[in-house]
Amino acid sequence: MVLLFPAAGLPADAVAGLGLVDPGVEQASISPVIVREVTTENNGPRRRIELLVGQAAMAEQVSQRNAASADVLLETALGLVYCGEVFHIEGFVVERLAGVAYLYRVAAVA
Repeated sequence: MVLLFPAAGLPADAVAGLGLVDPGVEQASISPVIVREVTTENNGPRRRIELLVGQAAMAEQVSQRNAASADVLLETALGLVYCGEVFHIEGFVVERLAGVAYLYRVAAVA
């Protein structure tokens, strides 16, 4: 799984200040991840997936991106890429044991 984040810098061009330049995205690879396809209704999104990510995998990216927590990391992501398709993060739930996060359940739609 690859999380997408807004790129940090814009060119020093005046056009960039007007929003006419796409700053791009930064990618953060997270693994291992368990992915489960979820059935969707006919009038809903084309694909829905649920990702299960362990605390250790999230902690690595939290450290690399200097994020306050894994929750902040997921909240600030623009989306994710799975099997070459871009998904919107619909929400996530943190599973805890004795007050310590051990698993992140991320719901995403395409």
